[in-house]
Amino acid sequence: MNGNRFGRLFQVTTYGESHGDAMGVVVSGCPAGLELAEADIQRDLDRRKPGQSMITTSRGEPDEVRIHSGIQDGYTTGTPLGMVIQNKDARSGKYEPFVTAPRPSHGDFTYSAKFGTRNWGGGGRSSARETVNWVAAGAVAKKILAERGIELKAHVTQIGDIEAPDVSFEEMVEHSEDNEVRCGHPETAERMRERIDEYQQAGDSIGGAIEFEVRGVPRGLGAPRFDSISARLGQAMMSVPAATAFEFGLGREARRYTGSERNEDWEFDESEARSASNDASGDEPRARGDPVPVGNDHGGIQGGITTGQPITGEVTLHAPTSIPKTQTTVDWETGEEKEIQVVGRHDPVLPPRGVPVVEAMLAVTVVDFMLLAGRITPDRLDGQPGEYDTEYHPRSPDNVDS
Repeated sequence: MNGNRFGRLFQVTTYGESHGDAMGVVVSGCPAGLELAEADIQRDLDRRKPGQSMITTSRGEPDEVRIHSGIQDGYTTGTPLGMVIQNKDARSGKYEPFVTAPRPSHGDFTYSAKFGTRNWGGGGRSSARETVNWVAAGAVAKKILAERGIELKAHVTQIGDIEAPDVSFEEMVEHSEDNEVRCGHPETAERMRERIDEYQQAGDSIGGAIEFEVRGVPRGLGAPRFDSISARLGQAMMSVPAATAFEFGLGREARRYTGSERNEDWEFDESEARSASNDASGDEPRARGDPVPVGNDHGGIQGGITTGQPITGEVTLHAPTSIPKTQTTVDWETGEEKEIQVVGRHDPVLPPRGVPVVEAMLAVTVVDFMLLAGRITPDRLDGQPGEYDTEYHPRSPDNVDS
């Protein structure tokens, strides 16, 4: 089975099924010298894990991560990071009716048609539980980015027909973790919560959207065409379970704009103008600052390459497909048509738990481009090639008293 690895230099390879023994991820390409502990990863896993509120599945998974490789004395070594999250609360019996009678709009039939078999418990490999691996890898990537002054955040911007107004990056950070919906606009979050309750009580589910922003990304990341930032972000975001659309900048609204309306003029950033008195580089003093676009309708990307402005975008997630309402399927083993109910522990809405997943895929994508562009040295974070006596190198036990 292919398709289990993401990234070029920062490579994320995952394994595990929803009701298997454990979920696991191997991160290859994490530079040495990153101070890292399981607690750094656990924080994001706790944001994704089930059972957080009444609008998430009640499956009782602690999602405790264990790092099995790639760490020495609290620092990454440059070798693959191996992380494992045990499955503790799998109940496969409720999935027995669907072994040969696929649930509507799930991956049941397509997996069986592709492989001639499948792990059916909890949806197996097609389950969104697999994203626990992505969040673990994303937590590592976030910490690398933070050391370079790059911040990112996502929040729920729409549930059904209820849409939040535009919020600032600061409002996302301040408010989105204070409510169950993870919306950066508290008043809208309350309305979203009420709407989710309505669908849940009706035995149904509802879709929504997640908006994101990345700040501090340097200009010049990405390559034209197939390796553009937008193309690779599209791959990352459309890999998220239930994703049906990805957009950046104006997104689908760009169809309504004329060229003169969408085009952004250029101006000099006077705040960055260099003078002879403050320029220590030895270069000819620059009388004006760098060119910067007026506005950011392009979402921080022009020609597939970053402009240095914040990268902004949105991901749409459809309604969860596991619902208790009666639906129709066919059993290929018996030749019967069946009325079924998908009972069990399922989310009535996905964006609230999808926020850390979107953030994770943002982080691993940006880190990968930073490594590809040489903005981060692939071997080590300290930028000291050849230096061996570092502060993060292990100390010899023989020299403790010397």
